[in-house]
Amino acid sequence: MRPYVDPVEGDATLPREVDIAIVGGGIIGCCAALWAAEQGHRVALIEKGRIAGEQSGRNWGWVRRMGRAAAEYPLGIESLRLWDGFKTRLDLDTGFRRTGIVYTARTDRELAWLDAIERDARTFRIGTRRLSDAQLADYFPGAKLRARGAVCTDDDGRAEPALAAPAIAQAARAAGAHVLTRCAVRGIETAAGRVSAVLTERGRIGCASVILAGGAWSRLFAGNLGLDLPQLRVRSSVLRTQPVPGGPRHAIGNGEFGLRPRLDGGYTIARRGRSAVQITPDAFRLMPRFLSGLREARGEIALTLDDSLWAGFVTPRRWADDDVTPFERCRVLDPDPQQRPLRQAMRAVEAAFPAFAGARIAERWGGIIDVTPDGVPIIDHAPGLPGLVVATGFSGHGFGIGPGAGQLAAELASGASPLVDPSSFRLDRFSRPSTGGRRQAREATA
Repeated sequence: MRPYVDPVEGDATLPREVDIAIVGGGIIGCCAALWAAEQGHRVALIEKGRIAGEQSGRNWGWVRRMGRAAAEYPLGIESLRLWDGFKTRLDLDTGFRRTGIVYTARTDRELAWLDAIERDARTFRIGTRRLSDAQLADYFPGAKLRARGAVCTDDDGRAEPALAAPAIAQAARAAGAHVLTRCAVRGIETAAGRVSAVLTERGRIGCASVILAGGAWSRLFAGNLGLDLPQLRVRSSVLRTQPVPGGPRHAIGNGEFGLRPRLDGGYTIARRGRSAVQITPDAFRLMPRFLSGLREARGEIALTLDDSLWAGFVTPRRWADDDVTPFERCRVLDPDPQQRPLRQAMRAVEAAFPAFAGARIAERWGGIIDVTPDGVPIIDHAPGLPGLVVATGFSGHGFGIGPGAGQLAAELASGASPLVDPSSFRLDRFSRPSTGGRRQAREATA
């Protein structure tokens, strides 16, 4: 299955009981499992498919603080520190390197965005700086970048999606966590009105808390519990090249492409500035809450009609705990990449960097990003269902802030002091109340 991700073998047997059950084996779930296990909590990390099989293994691999929504900066700062710490916490390499990230701008709107990045960098005391034409040329010798402005954060970095979450999952297992793959969670059981177990396709696991970190699947899972998560799916397309001698040493993003050097000497490349929002039944249901954001980003949004529309109509939105669920029928979301934006990105890269002339493309893949109306994640206790914490809607930013977000979710689940103030990530900022999660979770009868 594309792209390649380091395999993680799942445990053969289920634990009878844990303290925290984590639904989803992406970067958020793996980081939550690692922190919780290191604190001495009994943990089960439960993944319906493979660890990092979806967006956590398909993203660009950027690890940045600059250029985020203001609410995400504290998590970005803490996450960069945690990425650094993985060098001593893990036996395996995540591919993390502090090699710097550069943004360039050509339009007035992009220049205004660079100004905002600089203001936020001053507010949060990040070493982001504006580059002169000569400095930009020093960063990218021989490049033909058509830029009216540029900013750089030298100590932001990159990691390898193929390596990171699997390495963190293995470390969580070494710390005592159970790691279960190809094991879908079908539902949640309650006792006395709060979480008491997760019900999986392989059996019941008793627990005191559950973290829902299911990425693009979180809305569907939560909906079966009666919890309304405002989350849409955006389709992404990415490629990687064979090694390119003489290519740039820094990650760079502009209005046409995003590019990241890889450990293997190749590059991860994607089209920037055009998000492919899938037209699904949920897109119509949620349109009123997303309309403002869509208007603001109308020049950066492309509506995409693909087989997800039909899948949305035929996928059940409710099921019993002993039913085969949508999560078992589709273990891994693996959409085809959209070739046109990848060709556009590659042409722009070739025009900017002569070293890419004749570069060979090794692989192309698609992915599905979970997006909220304001582009900021939800990390919060679920209303109406004590013991459930939701960590979803990372809107394409989850890989870089994954370590901090996972730890924050585990802190909320365990009652520990939070790494950062979680108030910016509350679910109730979207104002529509839950339909009553407690009514849909199975109440234990024994």
